[in-house]
Amino acid sequence: MYQVLKHNGCTIPEAGLNMIRFYSFYPWHDRRAYNHFEAPEEAEMLKWVKEFNKFDLYSKGDSIPDVAALKPYYQSLLEKYGLGGKLRW
Repeated sequence: MYQVLKHNGCTIPEAGLNMIRFYSFYPWHDRRAYNHFEAPEEAEMLKWVKEFNKFDLYSKGDSIPDVAALKPYYQSLLEKYGLGGKLRW
């Protein structure tokens, strides 16, 4: 997803893109594996990745979302961050 967003000129700030890029890398942010490869500036990034992880897809409820009701909200976010049209994959 990170590469798709970057390739399509997304204007989400780099910190937000890093949350998307690294949230699935559980060994790093959850178990602190590979921390010997970290650069000093990645400590701040780790804080935000852990915060983003609280909203992980697997932590949602069992109810099925109303797509039609949610679409305007997500469409406005896509437009805000420069992704209102079709994405190049």
